[in-house]
Amino acid sequence: MTHLEITRRSFIVTTAAAGGGLMIGIAMSGPAHAAAGMAPNPWERPTDKDGQEINAWIVVDPDGTTTIRVGQSEMGQGVFTAMPMLVAEELHVDWKMVKVEYADSNRHVRNNNLYQRMSTGGSGAVRNSRVFLQQAGASARERLREAAAVAWSVPRDQVVAKDSVLTAGNRRGTYAEFATRASQVQLAQEPAIKQSGQFSLLGTTLARLDTPLKVNGTATFGFDVKLPGMVYAAVKVVPVRGGKLTSFDFNAIKGRPGIIGAYALKPVGEQPYATRIDEGVAVVADTYYRALTALNLLPVVWDLGPDVALNSREYKARLAEAVKLPGAVGRNDGDAIAAMKTAVKTVEGTYFTGYNSHTCMEPMSCTVSITADRVDVWGGFQNPPGALAVVAEHLGKQPVDVYSHTTFLGGGFGLRSRNHEVRQAAEIARQVGNRPVKMLWTREENERQARGRPAAMSHLKMGLDASGMPIAFYGRFAGHSSAAQANPTSVANGLDSGTMNGIRDHRYKIANTLIEGHIRNTNQNIQAYRAPGYEHNLWHMEQFMDEVALAAGKNPLDYRLELTKDLPDWQLVLKTLKQKSGYRTDLPKGEGMGVAIGESFGSIIAMCAKVSVSRRGQLTVEKYDVVVDCGNLVTPAIAAHQMQSGVVYGLTDAIYRELTIDKGAVVEGNFDTYPLLKINQMPVVDVHFALAGGDKWGGMGEPACPPTAPSLGNAIFAATGKRVRDVIINQANLSWT
Repeated sequence: MTHLEITRRSFIVTTAAAGGGLMIGIAMSGPAHAAAGMAPNPWERPTDKDGQEINAWIVVDPDGTTTIRVGQSEMGQGVFTAMPMLVAEELHVDWKMVKVEYADSNRHVRNNNLYQRMSTGGSGAVRNSRVFLQQAGASARERLREAAAVAWSVPRDQVVAKDSVLTAGNRRGTYAEFATRASQVQLAQEPAIKQSGQFSLLGTTLARLDTPLKVNGTATFGFDVKLPGMVYAAVKVVPVRGGKLTSFDFNAIKGRPGIIGAYALKPVGEQPYATRIDEGVAVVADTYYRALTALNLLPVVWDLGPDVALNSREYKARLAEAVKLPGAVGRNDGDAIAAMKTAVKTVEGTYFTGYNSHTCMEPMSCTVSITADRVDVWGGFQNPPGALAVVAEHLGKQPVDVYSHTTFLGGGFGLRSRNHEVRQAAEIARQVGNRPVKMLWTREENERQARGRPAAMSHLKMGLDASGMPIAFYGRFAGHSSAAQANPTSVANGLDSGTMNGIRDHRYKIANTLIEGHIRNTNQNIQAYRAPGYEHNLWHMEQFMDEVALAAGKNPLDYRLELTKDLPDWQLVLKTLKQKSGYRTDLPKGEGMGVAIGESFGSIIAMCAKVSVSRRGQLTVEKYDVVVDCGNLVTPAIAAHQMQSGVVYGLTDAIYRELTIDKGAVVEGNFDTYPLLKINQMPVVDVHFALAGGDKWGGMGEPACPPTAPSLGNAIFAATGKRVRDVIINQANLSWT
């Protein structure tokens, strides 16, 4: 989630390690498949084409097909199209001849992080990879031009590169003809890359390159991996985190068909929090059905540990007590306490959001093969080099002897970023021995081992002057901190400022702001959840801003405009929202519109939700208008899809979902108790771009989630006069008279 600055010099030095270019391998390459006895993946370049690598990201085959390699993981967000477009913009390649394949994390590790960035998260695929991908395309283009210039005895500036063809006067040649010579060219200086306003391909709508594979069923996901001689593992961990496995009776199942063994899962040595193995048991068989059936029949004795009395009600009460007390200071502008005493009016509100699971459509899986000279690991990884490193560390291998092969991901959202399932699979494979092991989680196990959104509570107070404008803001936050759970000493002064994203870093013009925080952890494991911090905290902050505006007698949208008048990009987004949505506060009872705005991962997103609520409280979400400023666009259609996806995710969380804890364990196990938004509940979502341009490149995968829930909450209040401060909305009484 950090911004990576790449200079031309560091680009040249780093990529020189590839020997002749910027070579980046493929995560599930044809040779890797052949070694495992698998058919090549359909998105990969056939190995018999003998293509020429011009540089790390680019291979040109004799027939002119240009393969562009992608270091980011495709989990539905469109990187298999957007990343090649960044290269192709500079390469001037014929887009109809472009193919795409995954980069090779083993080569990445062997060549000192050759590919700059292979961890997918933080909405950073475009904004953190753009510069070096454009540079790769520009460098290859100039090498091709130079190769042709030398062959034709003309200056390079007379050679034109367009649509995979090189021309100079009446001379003409294809990229394929000059690819070999181009790979040997050393440029005296790397070319400059295009800037905003100079693009011809970026900003256009192209068909996604991965769509045909997902439509015809040839796309390979982690669940689809199949190797010769592979066996299957079903797992069950202790229901209460922090508990232990006491014993299990293998004799009760060992005579069942296909059973290979049952194995204890326990931490080995000092394991980091993010990938620590929860104690449990794995049953391995020749089919998954046999493994899972036997596991469900296996007698297991658990020591449930010290947290068996934990429940959601008690934890919520702990948070409520915490926000009554002064805490560690996360932001202190001016003197909020003194200014509050001079306020003509004060407004207060307490808001709560519970634990949540990522609930990826594809539950977690991982396949590990251990042989004498290498280890291979297959799965849907958000961080393929991280998966490689976890396996190497756990098995005591050198990283160069481990090969991670990335499949398509059936959703990620942060869940697949830390590779905790990879360590579990590696441990099972270690115990099974010299045969590939495919570990699969059931949906229920996916929820039991959930590492999702933290629970949090905020008490917010605003002081207003006689004109209704804010003069003091005092907020107290309490919630779960993954940083403190991983390493308590790493959290300075008892404060994890990241947990307060969306409140601590508000952009409203308020002279006096004091934000304090408390860490209150439980036995639950949490990690990055789509738009960490912002996703739940904007539910608190943006509903509160509506309450403040209404208490001041102001139009909520105009109030936000007034409080951000010194922020031109916020003004652009809010004014566009006002124009496109037709936001009104005078709709008939039972109808309402609500707005919210947030800035995260370099993008500003404002939303207007329109709802209707029947007298009996039946909620219908009619429409969302979404206005986006991400600076620049690679492909508008995919960007719009990301906004729509964020609305689906945010609505599902707001209306339906909270993981509850009882007797120390997660209660919800499948979609019957932990539902998703259904297609007939999906509102119309109109996406509007209000782009600042320039050098601004914001993320798209996460920023749409945070404003979704509060704009809905504000619309519900406008329709019913009822303020929902605790999600889930589906459990609230919305009836009105």
